[in-house]
Amino acid sequence: MNQRLILSSALASALALGLVGQVSAQAKEKEKCFGIAKAGQNDCANLSGSHSCAGQSKADMAADEWKYVAKGTCKDMKGLSEAEAKAKAKK
Repeated sequence: MNQRLILSSALASALALGLVGQVSAQAKEKEKCFGIAKAGQNDCANLSGSHSCAGQSKADMAADEWKYVAKGTCKDMKGLSEAEAKAKAKK
């Protein structure tokens, strides 16, 4: 019974490590792009702090809302970097 438990634990650990590697690889291929999310389609908290969850944006293309996009495509979509979005929010 103990050998089964050890084997199961080892297998579960190996699978978990594989998933972590995939997630971090995907994160490296994506970037936050501000000002392109439609209402209710943002990926997470906004810069202004009015909400902290995905899908809670109230307006289309709000400069403080963001979505993950493929790295290098944000400018093509007329989006803003985080620094640009923060500067726009200060105005």
